[in-house]
Amino acid sequence: MLEGPKVSQSELAKRFGVSQPQICRIIKNKERILSEWHRNGDPERKRKREGKDAALEAALLRWVEGAHAADLPGSGSLLHLKAKHLAGALGRPDPEPSGGWLARFGARHNLAFKKPPAEKGDAEQPTAEHWAGVVLPGLLRSYVPSEIYVCGETGVLLPTGCPGKGESAGDRLTVLLCANADGSEKAPLRAVGESPRPRCLQGVNLGQMPWSYRTGSLAGMTAPLFAEWLREFNEGMRRQGKSVLLLLAKHEAHPYLQLSNVRMVFIPPATTLDRGIANDLKGHYRRRLLRWLPAERGARQPTLLDALHMLAQAWGDVRPGLIASCFRAAGFSPDAGAEAPALTPARGSLSQEQLECDGEVNGNEGTAEGEDAGEPVQPCPSEQEVWGSLATLRRYLECRATSPNLFQAFYELEDAVHMVSAS
Repeated sequence: MLEGPKVSQSELAKRFGVSQPQICRIIKNKERILSEWHRNGDPERKRKREGKDAALEAALLRWVEGAHAADLPGSGSLLHLKAKHLAGALGRPDPEPSGGWLARFGARHNLAFKKPPAEKGDAEQPTAEHWAGVVLPGLLRSYVPSEIYVCGETGVLLPTGCPGKGESAGDRLTVLLCANADGSEKAPLRAVGESPRPRCLQGVNLGQMPWSYRTGSLAGMTAPLFAEWLREFNEGMRRQGKSVLLLLAKHEAHPYLQLSNVRMVFIPPATTLDRGIANDLKGHYRRRLLRWLPAERGARQPTLLDALHMLAQAWGDVRPGLIASCFRAAGFSPDAGAEAPALTPARGSLSQEQLECDGEVNGNEGTAEGEDAGEPVQPCPSEQEVWGSLATLRRYLECRATSPNLFQAFYELEDAVHMVSAS
């Protein structure tokens, strides 16, 4: 009507029963109003109503737009969980969004969550018979063991009273594991917890840690978090100039993505390829938790940061031979019938005999030098002093490390001290 024969604003106001200033504002904001109307996509909508919580709605809309841009599947339940997480992060007194608010939010922004269409090829989950007879033989002809990776998640418990979990956080972490078939490469652990800003991680150079930490609803893996990890894993393979196969279980938190250097293939539900690897990791993690002696650590409970380091050490304890045997047991070699070996604790880098021998030699030499020089003998530090020094060194590396590889040397030093302490 505004583009037709010229009509005065007063005439339009009388025709529609509104005031003349209102007609003036509409004409002035014509482009913005039309743009919002087209973006909403609902021609029947006559009023533009805003939500009561503009900040929460804006944050949730940005997340939805990012998920759509990444071609990630969405659902009403996932939207509800994300809205709850954002409301808590924004400090809302009642972080539980109602179903009515979410419905109105979807209507305001023309959101429709539909089940994505079935994927083709690798995105489909094969039956056990089709997997064993067709899919697996073809994969073995196309990839060598070092190019075949498996990934999966497992849950681990945090120590009771562990600081850094947050007031409403749970007592567990979800840990994503990924390794190749011959055990020659293990990707750094990705841990997912419920605490959004753990205090114990403040000041830590997170980009140089041998692990990474993300926040997920109920400390569980979500599709956006997994897609982020997939893209980082693909970028790592691209930098190495490798094209690899990634095997994983089909799950709502595992979106299928077309990647440049990683081919995703879903395995049958009965294929427990990563279970033996996860069980071995948990065994090493429990051993390290039990080895934490409060008397030596000043009666301090292990923090979330301590638990993450123990998980990284436990991941290093998982032997390549055990990983390869899990792949063999799943049919990834001619010795498919071989059983996985018993899960045994990993040995340290130095034997007990070597440590005792080194200690005797160094002690005798130190005494001789002290007698010759006439200087007082330095007293042996207590175990609590030793652990305090190791904690100081680890904190220095957490803040100043330039490579995650530095922590491997630190972990070996800590294991050596444990062996001396136990002798």
